[in-house]
Amino acid sequence: MVRGAAVNQDGASNGLTAPNGTAQQRVIRQALADARLAPSEVDMVEAHGTGTALGDPIEAGALLATYGQDREQPLLLGSVKSNLGHTQAAAGAAGVIKAVLAMRYGVIPRTLHVDQPTPHVDWSTGGVSLVTEPTPWPSADRPRRAGVSSFGISGTNAHTVLEQAPAETAPAPAPPTVATPVVAWVLSARGAASLRAQAARLRSWLTDRPDPDHSPADVGWSLATGRSLMGHRAVLVGGSREDLLAELGHLADGHLTDGVGQARPQRLAMVFSGQGSQRPGMGRGLYRAFPQYAAAFDAVCAEFDRHLALPLRHVVLGADAEVLDEELLDDEVLDRTEYTQPALFAMETALFRLMEHWGVAPDLLLGHSIGELTAAHVAGVLTLPDACTLVAARGRLMQAEPANGAMAAIEATEEEIRSDLGTGVELAAVNGPSAVVISGDADEVDRVREHWRSAGRRTSRLRVSHAFHSAHLDGMLEEFRTVAESVRYRAPAVPVVSNLTGTVASDEELCSPEYWVRHARGCVRFADGVRAAEAYGVTAILELGPDSIAAGMAEDSLSDPVSTLVVPALRRHRGEVSALTGALADLSVRGVTVSWSSVLAGRGGRRVDLPTYAFQRERYWPARDAGGRKPADAATTGYATDVLEPDGGEPRDGEPHDVPRPALTERLAPLTRPERVGLLLSVVRQDIAKVLGHRTVAEVEPTVSFAELGMDSLAAVRLRNVLAGRTGTELPTALMFDQPSAEALAEYLATVVLPDDRQQVDAVFRRLDDVESALPAVRADRAARSRLAARLRSLSSRLDDSGEPDEVDGVPDDELFRLIDEELEL
Repeated sequence: MVRGAAVNQDGASNGLTAPNGTAQQRVIRQALADARLAPSEVDMVEAHGTGTALGDPIEAGALLATYGQDREQPLLLGSVKSNLGHTQAAAGAAGVIKAVLAMRYGVIPRTLHVDQPTPHVDWSTGGVSLVTEPTPWPSADRPRRAGVSSFGISGTNAHTVLEQAPAETAPAPAPPTVATPVVAWVLSARGAASLRAQAARLRSWLTDRPDPDHSPADVGWSLATGRSLMGHRAVLVGGSREDLLAELGHLADGHLTDGVGQARPQRLAMVFSGQGSQRPGMGRGLYRAFPQYAAAFDAVCAEFDRHLALPLRHVVLGADAEVLDEELLDDEVLDRTEYTQPALFAMETALFRLMEHWGVAPDLLLGHSIGELTAAHVAGVLTLPDACTLVAARGRLMQAEPANGAMAAIEATEEEIRSDLGTGVELAAVNGPSAVVISGDADEVDRVREHWRSAGRRTSRLRVSHAFHSAHLDGMLEEFRTVAESVRYRAPAVPVVSNLTGTVASDEELCSPEYWVRHARGCVRFADGVRAAEAYGVTAILELGPDSIAAGMAEDSLSDPVSTLVVPALRRHRGEVSALTGALADLSVRGVTVSWSSVLAGRGGRRVDLPTYAFQRERYWPARDAGGRKPADAATTGYATDVLEPDGGEPRDGEPHDVPRPALTERLAPLTRPERVGLLLSVVRQDIAKVLGHRTVAEVEPTVSFAELGMDSLAAVRLRNVLAGRTGTELPTALMFDQPSAEALAEYLATVVLPDDRQQVDAVFRRLDDVESALPAVRADRAARSRLAARLRSLSSRLDDSGEPDEVDGVPDDELFRLIDEELEL
């Protein structure tokens, strides 16, 4: 621990770079006073150690005058600069690291290259001894202590007194509260190669160590709490050490495709499933594994039990360990709407609370039918008692309506299906671009379904008891309105997308009882809601529900599914804990915030030693030939680069030296915008690599910030100047701060280097130049010349926006040929 510290300044002395012994003595005494220690209570000092004939005697004199007095054992003195050289701004940090490690292991390393102490100091004036051999730390009946000095070139002096921390007895790990063997191992790195190397190193490390010392829970906890989370990520999910080691092997070999990716900023939408996704025992695995889920689920069930005849927990989870009435074990109870809707609400609310506990927070919420009520509750529109009152009434009143209708899913667009609907059948839901649901009288539903089936479209009659979202429910609306008017509403804390409008709902809508009445009856515009989420900026969608039905519909509804991650929290035929952990993995590797320390807490994991970061080291030392000579050609030095000048410079392989490459603007002109951005990104990355001194373009990640790449103000100015020269465009001084990554910079340059209008104009004139150069070839062919003249007149007329005669309009062919000949001097 830091016992004391002080900083001062030389002030006026005999030169800017010359040390001041008096100031050094003052800073040492100030640090000792801050630590409330006598000089003799410090065992060793890690000196600044300039290694110069001027600096070393001055520093040694200051140490003799302070630490060297009134002590029985001499102060042990050394400097890590003898091992490392001068580390510039890291000199003080290096000294601290050496002192801490020496304190930890009880051995003071020797200072190298010391033939004899400097003769310019009278060492007899104090008790100070140079450590020229590895020396055991002096024994004492007190903690070990060390001083560390660091002196700046301009006269700033710093001295710190470090003390051995009190011995701590590691507390016994708390008994596990999470009952599952499934564990996630979170790995990350600055690049893809480093990530694979991390996996290989960890796999080798663990293979050499037995399970009791490094259990899966220990490794998972240590990775989550002892490692920084960087851009390239992998989250391995497994239920045993063997499974996880196998996953490490796949990752190290580059064969892992699931749970691996590059993180980018994300906006997350959570989608709550609707009726039809329920299944017996849904959430049972989560209930048994995670106390947070169980507590939340029980709290919701307790509220519903005031409204329902049967205990909801037993209806959803089954008998468990209790002996219950056989009626409670009948799976058909769950499919009765009066229980289905409360069950889905309870399960999805508990799942949301678990995700909330794990640090996964939504930017937007939406649900499918009953799922929107769950969204409204977790957004804060309805308290838990009010939400349960409304949901229970909704399910009970719907169940009480006559069960004489039908519903069917049809592969058709909304426009197609509306033209085929007649009396007695309505559009109940729009779930995708070509996925609709109709509802109403059974014979009418069957008629429409048969029409589309005979047209070769997929159709399916849904297994439901009632014709939901149709006129068959009109009888329950008035009583439901009374219940809706009895509860209290609040503005949402998180935006909610409306099923009725397919847009983000206003506070007024969500707080209106009439809105929820219309919601129970109206068409579910789920596909529009997904597209509204996409327009809102959502880049990741997580379905919270028993299955992946809503996730499939959401992915089908996206206008750009490649750019948006869609993940279901659970899947019907997969273990719930594994599925949910896998969903977290998919979100995390794409950049959604997940608190892995919260996810892995309660499993009995301990912090254990793991291998350090797998730095990607490269050799920069020039190679030598067989005779030991340095090669004259830089291309054979062992550090040849694949960073090539994109414009000018040396030609590429196979290009003749006398053919210059086109200017950047010429190469950009014929390209589409995405192609321009791609070319500019390549150019920008190569220039960044050169400015920063990297060997390869691969070291410049497109989305990594310039600050992380090591760009300082000088490099930023140089890069700006290089790009300005390439593009022929004046670029702002703060360009690298406003556009903080290669990807952002390329996007910006695409808008200013060659705007769309200028591109088109430049391209036209270049092609006219080509036409002009080819005119001599048609000189002797009168028919060709006639066709050419007609084309020129046609093009000229298309340029005329004002309606005024063009200069060549009405010019006879012979006169036009003469003008062309004169222009070309033919």
